[in-house]
Amino acid sequence: MNLLDVNNLTVSFPSGDSVFDAVRNLTFSMGSGETVCLVGESGSGKSLTALAIMGLLPDTSALSGTVSFEGNLVTTPGLHTRGHRFCGAGMSMIFQEPTAALNPTMRIRDILLEALRFKKGVSGMAALERAREALHAAGIEDTEAALEAYSWQLSGGLAQRAVIASALVLEPRLLVADEPSTALDVTTQARILQLLLKLRDTRGLSLLFITHDLTIAALLGGQTLVMVKGQAVERGATGPVLSSPRHPFTQTLIEATPGFALKEGRTHLSRAVSVEATPRDANACPFYPRCPLRLPRCLEAVDVHQDGERTVACNAPLMEDAR
Repeated sequence: MNLLDVNNLTVSFPSGDSVFDAVRNLTFSMGSGETVCLVGESGSGKSLTALAIMGLLPDTSALSGTVSFEGNLVTTPGLHTRGHRFCGAGMSMIFQEPTAALNPTMRIRDILLEALRFKKGVSGMAALERAREALHAAGIEDTEAALEAYSWQLSGGLAQRAVIASALVLEPRLLVADEPSTALDVTTQARILQLLLKLRDTRGLSLLFITHDLTIAALLGGQTLVMVKGQAVERGATGPVLSSPRHPFTQTLIEATPGFALKEGRTHLSRAVSVEATPRDANACPFYPRCPLRLPRCLEAVDVHQDGERTVACNAPLMEDAR
């Protein structure tokens, strides 16, 4: 049994007289101890996918498809809050902005103790000791000072470590990290990523990591799922996806990332492409307006190619013989 199963997940919002699908027919799964990176540009639906998994979608949203954690339904159509039952107890989320994730009117100690009391029924000295252990596991050396501090008294790096501690204190099996290092300087970002790698490897955590940075996906390894406008266009092992992309968007994303040199002889897609809005049918490729390899039929339907563990949704995929 998989730890996490996401099946045909669609998240919609009202938009005037119509409905906008921010996430559309997304399907993937994770096993225990596995890492999956959701990669895509801003607005591709990565964070909404995380909120759906955690059961934290806003009431204004409409949901279809299912999310299951250890075989138990987290979200079903019309029911967005059931995930609270699993939040913390089995899965926890690290948000990208620590100052927004931590209540500025509460000391870090009270934030951690409240979670333990509410979710685990643990209080007193036992809860305080678990709070210290979580802060230490998150890389905070002076745990006593951190316990007594408010979030606004901490540096950005320490505040993010406190957020990580709040996610770890309930000993989850799945850690959902929504660009947890984006708001930090480069040095602190590297330390946070190394910490997450260490926690994943030492605790056997499953890690669902959301990022727009391909260098982070390369560091984490595991599986990578590439999203465009709420849809998955390529999925597979991170190494092959980044070294041999088969979807035009994946290659375009790689070419736009400093430090990712493409193989000699590969067809480059970085030439100017019109981004004028093209009426997009529900079945059309989400990358159609910007794709230099687009075909007329891409407005009608998209072929899904399966090659082992690699899945590519494209009518003109960059297969091996096309490079």
